[in-house]
Amino acid sequence: MQNDENSAQDTSQFSILNSQFKHVPVLLTEVLSGLAPSSGGRYVDGTLGGGGHAAAVLEASAPDGRLLGIDADPAALAAAGTRLASFGERATLAHGNFRDVGRLAREQGFAQINGLLLDLGVSSHQIDTPERGFSFAADAPLDMRLDPTGGATAADLVNDTPESELADMIFRYGEERGSRRVARFIAEARRKRPIESTIELAELVTRALGGRHGKIHPATRTFQALRIAVNRELESLETALPQAVELLAPGGRMAIISFHSLEDRIVKLFFRAESGYGGSAQPARLQIITKKPIEASEQESRANPRSRSAKLRIAERVGSKQ
Repeated sequence: MQNDENSAQDTSQFSILNSQFKHVPVLLTEVLSGLAPSSGGRYVDGTLGGGGHAAAVLEASAPDGRLLGIDADPAALAAAGTRLASFGERATLAHGNFRDVGRLAREQGFAQINGLLLDLGVSSHQIDTPERGFSFAADAPLDMRLDPTGGATAADLVNDTPESELADMIFRYGEERGSRRVARFIAEARRKRPIESTIELAELVTRALGGRHGKIHPATRTFQALRIAVNRELESLETALPQAVELLAPGGRMAIISFHSLEDRIVKLFFRAESGYGGSAQPARLQIITKKPIEASEQESRANPRSRSAKLRIAERVGSKQ
């Protein structure tokens, strides 16, 4: 298995996380059916995670299909490296964000590919690791970075973003109707001292929204908004999709798994625009394979609750095959 210079950095600090990194690949059968991996093909998994989807693609493309796996999380790369070691040189790993998929693919010799997968959002492992700060189930520093090696944390955003911008962020990314009240409570609290922990923020949001009501915790939408903002998730998706089209060879397919409406809308509108929907003046570059998104079966939803909100959309690059 090959690694680029970045992914070859010392990952000893992530060895414990590596041994515990567990992530069940969502909609695995449907992804394989959509991508249809074959011998000799080249594939990119832009959100490698624990390597479950990647391993299945490599198995299906034996004996000489190759895959580039990209992930922003060094712990995920370390875990995937172990999982994919048996595939040897057929698997290449790169540390980076999928927003740079075009550059990363070209650097690793994947300038023209037969399939690309993006499994968006965060993994169950990342959410369940308290020190990552994604969840308020345990008290931890407000971090939320998919790539903990750099960039602003959730605490930075909570304490430094002007109140009006913070309210807009929570409303847009979290679809929280009480965003202005939440932002006001945050602004008042941080004037006394910085907000630094998950529990501190969760309790603050709960007070702002008048206590616990309904099925979900009052802080859920605010935490989602901060996670999306910290990792520039929607911006990254909008940046990556055009690059993915450029990478695909004619007949190559892209499969995108999203977990909330904002992501799914971006994918849906992009596929429509690239397929000539609505009489676009630009030549169509994609053919939509999934007229409606594929969702998890009842059986998968029961076995893996994370899959309940998953939506898979697939499109194929049009053009003459060589």
